[in-house]
Amino acid sequence: MKTSAQLKEDISFEVTLRKHRLQFRSTWGLFSPRCIDDGSYLLIEHIDVEDGQQTLDLGCGYGAMGLAIAKECPAGNVHLVDKDFVAVDYAIRNAELNGLGNCRAYLSNAFSAVGNTMFDNIAANLPAKVGNELLYIMLCDARDHLNPGGQLVVVTVSGIRQFIKRNFKEVFGNYRKLKQGREYTVARAFKEDTAS
Repeated sequence: MKTSAQLKEDISFEVTLRKHRLQFRSTWGLFSPRCIDDGSYLLIEHIDVEDGQQTLDLGCGYGAMGLAIAKECPAGNVHLVDKDFVAVDYAIRNAELNGLGNCRAYLSNAFSAVGNTMFDNIAANLPAKVGNELLYIMLCDARDHLNPGGQLVVVTVSGIRQFIKRNFKEVFGNYRKLKQGREYTVARAFKEDTAS
């Protein structure tokens, strides 16, 4: 058994995401502290982001999704937000560790501190027990922070994919399943361009 002092040390690991080697530091109490969880990994590998776009990693944790996108798209700009100040601290540290200057991490309860910033992409690993009200608020806020043609891409446990599909169609008017595994599903909705 490790000592208390040893358990307080940062957890360190390296992983290849989108063909780029990244280093991460994490700590106990954060989601999936020792490795990238399978759901986040699936989302990272299936989201399509163009270089130069503005992206939001919603509920960033220690930064895996946002930093993988920042590394892949050096001309882009990535915002990483989380309501957990420890997660934000580690996301900031991991951006510095990987030499990524095209991203910033900050404390925000969903969109509360995002202001009027608009995005081309919003990515999120949704909790399995997201409630109807919270999901509806988050989807409406995501739609309102997307540029026309922008996308919301989420990963969820596969058991709630029909719930997600119904809500995407209600809020965005569209839904597309990008990838379904045994345990997780990656889905996308676009903000339709209403300027016709």
